[in-house]
Amino acid sequence: MATTDAGLASDAHDKPGHGHSDHGHGDHDHDHPSYLAHHFDTPEQQFDSGKLGMWLFLVTEVLFFSGMFCAYAIFRSWRPEVFEGCSQFLNTKLGAINTGVLLFSSFTMAWGVRCAQKEQHKLLTVMLATTLSCATVFLGVKAIEYSHKWHLGLLPAGLFSYDPANLHPEGGPNYLAWICAPFIAITIGVAIWLVVSFLRGAKFQFECAKPLFVVCLFFFVGVGLGTILESGADKEHSSHDTVAVSDAHGSEPGEGHAAVEGHDSHADAVASTDAEPATDHSTDLALIERLASDSTNTGLKADLEARKMQSELASGGIVYDVVDDTSATVAHAEDNVLRPSRAGVFFSIYYCMTGIHAIHILAGIGVMVWLLVRSVRKDFNHNYFGPVDYVGLYWHIVDMIWIYLFPLMYLIR
Repeated sequence: MATTDAGLASDAHDKPGHGHSDHGHGDHDHDHPSYLAHHFDTPEQQFDSGKLGMWLFLVTEVLFFSGMFCAYAIFRSWRPEVFEGCSQFLNTKLGAINTGVLLFSSFTMAWGVRCAQKEQHKLLTVMLATTLSCATVFLGVKAIEYSHKWHLGLLPAGLFSYDPANLHPEGGPNYLAWICAPFIAITIGVAIWLVVSFLRGAKFQFECAKPLFVVCLFFFVGVGLGTILESGADKEHSSHDTVAVSDAHGSEPGEGHAAVEGHDSHADAVASTDAEPATDHSTDLALIERLASDSTNTGLKADLEARKMQSELASGGIVYDVVDDTSATVAHAEDNVLRPSRAGVFFSIYYCMTGIHAIHILAGIGVMVWLLVRSVRKDFNHNYFGPVDYVGLYWHIVDMIWIYLFPLMYLIR
């Protein structure tokens, strides 16, 4: 009986789930590499499962942005002239620079995946730092673009307050300072971390802080680049307004235009042109008003109302000398386009799509910082490079979305 009990105890001890022998995987755990999760048998199985999960996530991202692209297409089909007119306020040079930066970052990210496969850890760190630098340059340029539009009042519907007569509004909050403040704080924090780790001789922390500090500095490179391009666009726009006003009113170059901005000279030119028709046609206008007082002269009443409307538009700095709308002046078209109820819709879509894209850029930066730290720690090898590949796929999708956003928002006129 004792022998039987001993045998049963031995059998129970050998069964799975009993005792310490099979609590884990025994000898199998001893051969299990640290980077391989316990629910996978091989690194290949783990990589394929992770890549499938990433592709499923990216499908949801594509569907998410597809909804916004559909909204863009619908609103543009309703008001094509609004989208064409408002897109002129977007700096194509800034958009082109950001497009080139993101395309180059896709190249460095793909190169980083190859470095992880070949266990080139130092080069992988360089590639990740380069990709991060491109991302921060993108955000720096975007900070200039956003702050400039906010200062002009080119805001979403309900907040749109752009005034064509005041191209250089004074006062108001410093939007650029508010946008740059978090990046300034992060840069100072990384600089302190770099100095402290160097003084303490913490080699690993120093190797992590060094590329991250360079990445932070590249944000301000983007800010500087955006400032140069934006200021150049402003000068070009002002000179274009001055020349257009001079040509429209037949005045000679240099007559009162050098001392004032484009819209000030525009108002003076409009005032001078309004004085002449008032003198030449005052008798005709008085006669029309007298005849229109008769209730039977409906045609003359309509003509008088049209003349009054034209006078009001001219007094507001808008010239509309033609009857046929197909040959209307640019100034009149801009007046229709820049109504808050219309232009606000365009800028609502613009900020929604580009803002959410910028949030995805920030998310990518956070994940790549994690990869950079692991790269310095030499966690990746030819059997385990999945995280770098997954983040690379995400980054390529983010870049591809911008490749669609850039022409739709900036180029189609």
